[in-house]
Amino acid sequence: MALIKATDLAYGRLRSPDLDVAEEFLTNFGMVRAARTNTALYMRGTDAPHHLHVTEKGDPGFVGIAYYAASLDDLKKVAKAPGASSVEDIDEPGGGKRVRLKEPNGYQIEVVYGIKKLKPIAVKRQPLNLGSEGLERAGKVMRIHTGPSRVKRIGHAVMASPKVVETARWFRDTLGFICSDDVYAGSKDNIIGSFNRLDRGSTYVDHHVFFCVKNERAGLNHFSFEVADIDDVFTGHEHIKKLGKYEHMWGIGRHLLGSQIYDYWSDPWGRVHEHWSDTDRLNVKNGSNLISAEDGLVSQWGERPPERFLNRVIA
Repeated sequence: MALIKATDLAYGRLRSPDLDVAEEFLTNFGMVRAARTNTALYMRGTDAPHHLHVTEKGDPGFVGIAYYAASLDDLKKVAKAPGASSVEDIDEPGGGKRVRLKEPNGYQIEVVYGIKKLKPIAVKRQPLNLGSEGLERAGKVMRIHTGPSRVKRIGHAVMASPKVVETARWFRDTLGFICSDDVYAGSKDNIIGSFNRLDRGSTYVDHHVFFCVKNERAGLNHFSFEVADIDDVFTGHEHIKKLGKYEHMWGIGRHLLGSQIYDYWSDPWGRVHEHWSDTDRLNVKNGSNLISAEDGLVSQWGERPPERFLNRVIA
């Protein structure tokens, strides 16, 4: 039985030597500054969470991932886990409380509760004239916004690890994740990837909140963010492409596992950030699958992932 059942992904935490350069990239990616101190940058999306991305000032690196607990009592339960911190006050913008742990590869996992919420940022979207609903925008012309995507929220984090099974089991046992799809290569006991979702009972959640992929090195592969709609994936792509200063990693396409329409970009220090829209949503009744890499790690449309993306691991 799991220690607790996390309710959502809260934020990813990185380190960068220049907060101005970090903020410029994240603004062009579609986030909005929530707060900034002399030592860290906090960026938000259009949803209510105070921030969904933290950049500490320092040598480039991946620090860890944070997840929301359902209650203060859950924080107290997590604090009893081996190697866990006590329940701490968060001395950062947004406040709240947290417990810090280490997952099997040594990266920091924060379990947080009570962080301040902000007023959501309104996003205008026009209805689509599609199929049997072909008059949703009758009499009005479509005019797409220009500029960065409107990042809505953080959706999932992807880590590389030489210990995929052990890492996935830790997240399931500690935070209550459910396997959506385990991916094997060759024999079915050779698990090379594990897609895991939240356990919110009958409530539908994203296909995965955490994916672990096999690599001889441990670290971050990417952070992933939902944007306002499918047009936002494309307009965000055009905006960043025209800047001519960031590396495009992969996309645009539609995944098979999770089904998101995706587009991947690298920040100035090699950390990959994904825009996506339209994911599968599952609940506890959907169960788990075992699927081969040949069948699962493909796109429904779009190019195959380049090696520089597959092998990107940021320690």
